[in-house]
Amino acid sequence: MSDILSSFPVSSEINDMDHLVIGGSDVIELAVNFGTPLYIYDETTLRQQCTEFRTEFARHYPDSEVIYAAKAFLNPALVRILKDEGLGLDCVSAGEISIAREAGFPLHRAFFHGNNKSVEELKLALKWQVGRIVVDNFHEMDMLKQIAAAEGARPDILLRLSPAVDPHTHKYISTGIIDSKFGFTLSDWEEAVAQASAAPQLNLLGLHFHIGSLIHETEPYVLAIDKVLEFAAEMQQKHNFVLKELNTGGGFAIQYTRDLPAPPIATYAEVIGGRITQKARELGMLAPRLIVEPGRSIVGRAGVAIYEIGAIKEIPDVRCYASVDGGMGDNIRPALYEASYEAVLANRVTEEPSTKVTIAGKFCESGDILIKDITLPTPAPGDIIALPGSGAYCLAMSSNYNASLRPAVVMVREGEIRLIRRRETFADLTRCDVA
Repeated sequence: MSDILSSFPVSSEINDMDHLVIGGSDVIELAVNFGTPLYIYDETTLRQQCTEFRTEFARHYPDSEVIYAAKAFLNPALVRILKDEGLGLDCVSAGEISIAREAGFPLHRAFFHGNNKSVEELKLALKWQVGRIVVDNFHEMDMLKQIAAAEGARPDILLRLSPAVDPHTHKYISTGIIDSKFGFTLSDWEEAVAQASAAPQLNLLGLHFHIGSLIHETEPYVLAIDKVLEFAAEMQQKHNFVLKELNTGGGFAIQYTRDLPAPPIATYAEVIGGRITQKARELGMLAPRLIVEPGRSIVGRAGVAIYEIGAIKEIPDVRCYASVDGGMGDNIRPALYEASYEAVLANRVTEEPSTKVTIAGKFCESGDILIKDITLPTPAPGDIIALPGSGAYCLAMSSNYNASLRPAVVMVREGEIRLIRRRETFADLTRCDVA
C-alpha cells in the first residue's frame, strides 16, 4: 500500500480518477449518496484486527481471551461482527451492556467495568448474568455484596488495581498512575483481596489493571505485570488467594500519522504473554488465564471520517484555514487531548501537496481544530477530505453541540455498502425534550 494510505483501512486504494476507495467503494460517491460528515467503517479491517489479536495472543499465551473495549465505539452491527469473531466485550455502563444484549451478544462473555457503578446497574448486571464484574472500590464491593445477597446470586469478580505505573502517554488517558480515579490504590490492595475473599456473596477469580491508552512502549506492561503477580503470590500465602484470571487491560497504540507507526500486535502479545509465563514460573505460581481488552486497536484504523471543505480563510504570513462541515461535535479528541491526525483530499489523492493548511471545524469554538498545519494539495470549496484512524472514540464521544446533527455511518466490504446508523434529523434534537 502506498505510504499515503498507511493509516487507512487495509482495503484502501486509489482508483483511476484519483479518488480514495475503501472496501471497494469510491469515497466521493459515498459522500454524494450519504452526505457529509460521514463515517466509513471497513469490515475487512475490523475482522482482520479481531483475527490478529486472537491469533497472536493465543500463539504467545494459549490460555488467553480477547475482549473488545466497547467504549471505543459500539453499534449493533459491530456487536454482531465481534460475536461472529469470537471476542468478548468490555462494557463500562448498563447502556453498553443493553446495546450488546439487544444485538444478541452472549453476556456471559461480557465484563462490566466502571469506577462508580450504580445500584441499578449492578442489579441489571446480575439479572442479565454478565460474565464478570470488575470491582473498582470498597463502596462498590459493599453494594455488590448486599445486592448479591438479596438476589441470591454469587457473581464472578475481578478487582481493579491501580499499579502506579506511568504509561508515558497523555495525562488524560493515563489510568494506572497513583493519582487516578480508577481502581484500588496500592495501600488498599491487600484489604481488597481480604474482604473479597472472605465474602460468601462474591467469587473472586482474579485481578485487573489498565495503565492507559495509546501506549507505544511495552515496558509499562512488564512493570505492571511484575508488580501485580508479585502481589498475587504474596496474597496466596497470606489469604489463600489463587489468581485464576489476570486482565492486563488494553491501551495498545495505533498509527495515526505517517511519522509515528505503532508496534505490531505480535509485539504486545509476545511481551505480555512471555512476561506472565516467566514471572509466574519465577514465583512458583500457576500461570493465570490472560485477558486483554483492545478497543482502539480493533476499530481505530477501520474507521475514516469524511468531510466537505467549505470556507477557506487565508491570513497572510500566519495561516490558511480550511473549514469543514464537521469538527469537535463528531471528533472532540484534538480539542480534548491534542490528538493528531493524517488527512488526504479524497477527490485528488495523489496530487502533489503544496499548501500548508489548518483543518478547522464548523463549531463555535476557537479550539475546534481537527488538524493544525498539514501540507495538502491547495484546497478548494467542495473538496472532500478524509481523516483515517477515526474509528475509535470519535463517534463514541460525539455530541449535538451547536444543535448539530450526528453523522451517518456506513459499513463497506468488497463493494457492498450497509448503512449502520442514519444521519440524525432536526426532530432528533428535541425527541427527549418535554414541553
